[in-house]
Amino acid sequence: MNTASADHVRVSLIVTTYNWKEALALVLLGVSRQKRMPDEVIVADDGSDADTLELLHAVALDFPVPLRTVWQAHTGFRVGEARNRAVAVARGDYVILLDGDMVPQREFIADHMGAARRRCFTQGMRALAGRTLRDRMLQRKQTDVSPISDDLSQRGNALRAPVARWMSRPRLAGRKLVMSCNQGFWRSDFIEVNGFDERMAGWGREDTELAIRCYNAGIARLQLRHVALAVHLDHAPRGHGGARTENDVFLSESEASGRIRCERGIDRHLAVPVDAPDLRPRSED
Repeated sequence: MNTASADHVRVSLIVTTYNWKEALALVLLGVSRQKRMPDEVIVADDGSDADTLELLHAVALDFPVPLRTVWQAHTGFRVGEARNRAVAVARGDYVILLDGDMVPQREFIADHMGAARRRCFTQGMRALAGRTLRDRMLQRKQTDVSPISDDLSQRGNALRAPVARWMSRPRLAGRKLVMSCNQGFWRSDFIEVNGFDERMAGWGREDTELAIRCYNAGIARLQLRHVALAVHLDHAPRGHGGARTENDVFLSESEASGRIRCERGIDRHLAVPVDAPDLRPRSED
């Protein structure tokens, strides 16, 4: 999609969170500094305590675009369902997924939209801020990170080189590097495959399984390198130690069957309208 076309596409940025309001505040600060702003931001909350909502109301006081949130009770890691709920209320034609521990750099939205193509989803990368850099970023409210920063790993992913975007070709295969912490979808494509499979609870595989169903539907992955930059803030591991889980079974089933739609997905949220108002104060006439 050329820049002129991308400028007319409405964009919803969806930010996931769970009980780390300090990181969320920094992520939203990074969003507020974007060269191209999204048309709205929706925080997909997987059951945070009340202080996260208090933070959102405080941030909303001077946030530059509509700031909305959808919340679900926490019954374990259910980030796929949280994202489905957010996409269901999104008003944009294009949705960008960003985790609440991923600080976007200034060209993040512009780069995603500059790369957006029909029947493709964009897949971004991440640089990794270690504990020392993470703490410095949180304390100083630092959102911009240099590829030569101390305590940064995978630092090549913090180097912006827009020319690299033209070297990427759509692919209808591959598990490697699929990460829902930094992705973009046409909302219509996301709905076509019924979004994330909500049977997949617990950490991992829900993003790869969604990608497999996209491939099955003819929706290709466009890998973004050196654009759409975001920096991941270090935290305790959330993985399963490599042990095979039920999520691996669901993933294998999607690969073997060639299915496009999951059984339990975004359709159940589209069927029940949810009130997710703009948290910004209303101006008085």
